[in-house]
Amino acid sequence: MNMEKRRIDAISNLGLAHIGDGVFELLCRGYLCEHGFKTVLDLHKKTVAMVNAPAQAEFVDKLLPLLNEEELSYYRRGKNAHVHAVPKGATPAQYAKATGLEALFGALYLAGKTERINVLFRSVMEEEPHGI
Repeated sequence: MNMEKRRIDAISNLGLAHIGDGVFELLCRGYLCEHGFKTVLDLHKKTVAMVNAPAQAEFVDKLLPLLNEEELSYYRRGKNAHVHAVPKGATPAQYAKATGLEALFGALYLAGKTERINVLFRSVMEEEPHGI
């Protein structure tokens, strides 16, 4: 992808989060495969543990200092999106942070900034083990 900023900005907050949800899950799946998880059941369980709202909210807390102003803007757009329901096991604050993360990764993906996505993801993942 390599969309113009004006076209990305025209996408709804939840539309960006929809794209970013897939991007973030794919990054987590790749990370787990890279770290030696082989069985489908184990990969699935670990992926679910990484992509739920509370885990994504923790990820955001470590990620925020690394973001530039434009990235923060996309994060805030997603965080402030009006969602109609919050999944069980997550607080509204956690879900808002997770939606912000997904909107950020969605915008970066649509802009073709995959290298930046990788830098941000790896920077946070290399900080500490994450229970895998």
